Amino acid sequence: MVNITESARAYEPRQTLNIVDLEVVRTDAEVLDGEGTDADGKSFKYKYIIVNEKEHRIPYTVLEQLKSILSAKPGLKTFQVKKTGTGMGTRYQVITLD
Repeated sequence: MVNITESARAYEPRQTLNIVDLEVVRTDAEVLDGEGTDADGKSFKYKYIIVNEKEHRIPYTVLEQLKSILSAKPGLKTFQVKKTGTGMGTRYQVITLD
């Protein structure tokens, strides 16, 4: 039997990382739909992939850039995403790797 103290010490909150946290992203990664709640209690939807059993959120601007890149380079297999700024000033840049 596990008591509440042991459960509290072992608890790790569910966390969705960002695609920026990955060194390499494969274009054949399965994209899933998620739903969350912001600080104001308002629900929102997002896209994510699972890598090493962890969720990595995909900003919609990344999908938009990747769509443009894939139209010019349909055989792309891997890419990386860089992030600059914070909050409303956050910008993402998709970088092709192959």
